[in-house]
Amino acid sequence: DGDTIQGRTDGGLEDIPEEMEVDYSKAESVASIAKLRNSKQFSEIMDKISGYIGKQRKNSEVSGPVEADPEYRLIVAANNLTVEIDNELNIIHKFTRDKYSKRFPELESLVPDSLDYIRTVKELGNNLEKCKNNETLQQILTNATIMVVSVTASTTQGSMLTEDELKQLEEACDMALELNQSKHRIYEYVESRMSFIAPNLSIIVGASTAAKIMGIAGGLTNLSKMPACNLMLLGAQRRTLSGFSSTSLLPHTGFIYHCDVVQSLPPDLRRKAARLVAAKCTLAARVDSFHESSDGKVGYDLKEEIERKFDKWQEPPPVKQVKPLPAPLDGQRKKRGGRRYRKMKERLGLTEIRKHANRMTFAEIEDDAYQEDLGFSLGQLGKSGSGRVRQAQVNEATKARISKSLQRTLQKQSMTYGGKSTVRDRSSGTSSSVAFTPLQGLEIVNPQAAEKKVAEANQKYFSNMAEFLKVKKEAKM
Repeated sequence: DGDTIQGRTDGGLEDIPEEMEVDYSKAESVASIAKLRNSKQFSEIMDKISGYIGKQRKNSEVSGPVEADPEYRLIVAANNLTVEIDNELNIIHKFTRDKYSKRFPELESLVPDSLDYIRTVKELGNNLEKCKNNETLQQILTNATIMVVSVTASTTQGSMLTEDELKQLEEACDMALELNQSKHRIYEYVESRMSFIAPNLSIIVGASTAAKIMGIAGGLTNLSKMPACNLMLLGAQRRTLSGFSSTSLLPHTGFIYHCDVVQSLPPDLRRKAARLVAAKCTLAARVDSFHESSDGKVGYDLKEEIERKFDKWQEPPPVKQVKPLPAPLDGQRKKRGGRRYRKMKERLGLTEIRKHANRMTFAEIEDDAYQEDLGFSLGQLGKSGSGRVRQAQVNEATKARISKSLQRTLQKQSMTYGGKSTVRDRSSGTSSSVAFTPLQGLEIVNPQAAEKKVAEANQKYFSNMAEFLKVKKEAKM
């Protein structure tokens, strides 16, 4: 499962809580705690590697399951040995750190890398003045680190080491450097043999990375059975050095993420590229486990496909062309006809009254129609020279009509109350309200009473606003 894979990929470099760390400051010698170099297994594997290194092998020599080949079993054992060497180097680094903290306690935080720390301890020893103008130290550390180490060494509170302690430290440093050299020798041997064990896998990620992931997975057959998501995690490290943050170690990134194929891309594409490479490595490992395509053709095809996708990801976006607007169509739009269209024009069309109300006279002060609604006027309605609008005018072109509410308003304005004056009625001044009757003689009457009665009757029964007063309901059959 995923936890087993993760535990295996760490290679023994997982975090150890500070309270559980073993204190090696009282250990008598490094050989009492680091026993790998003197073990029988270590010497046997290194002797076999020395015997195989000079021989050249061909792909045709491998037949049947690759696990049955003796040299393949040696490669798997050598890969497992590299993991044990890493564990041993951590133990030696802890031993050296505990012993040397008596002389230079600050060096541990200034040089976080274990091998660099061991080489620096071997070079300095008791004499911290060697920091300045030391060519050997310049090959180990950067100039900035050397400057910080030399400044800190001049103010350190550490005490001098005894001869026995110096001898123990030198022995530990020699053992660590020798184990590191053996590890590199194993890597070189495995890389030289990957071309006939896993040729397609080696073409995609390189012999070194292929050897590492195959060793951690426990063989080529186990690697071929592994899904791509787990293959990508092989080699993920969770190591945290004391006093240093682990945020610099990217999560879920193993050997494939750090191989040259992925690292050649910009940082924002590397995770995506690692997923793609892991998927193709899974296919190549399955081909290699069945000894198919021993000339590496499948590997070349997969790598070419990977590179094509990488190029596609990195190509710039297409230049957006500025297109001119299309030429407008001058043809007349198709208009809807018929009853609905005529009714719509009747509702929306302007009547003559509205046209007069909207028409303004230039350079003339308008009278407000209502005192409480300032700024509202009737335009040219009812003004001299504009023509009196006597009834609801209908535009013959659009058949537009005025609303009933406006008709009511106009009728109320035209209604007269009381007698008509000569000014308002524009009648002749000879008309009089005094009439001669044969019975009573002189009698005051209203000369327009009959006319008014007729107008009221016309308005009641024959105007545009007339409605049925009584509707007789017929009995249902």
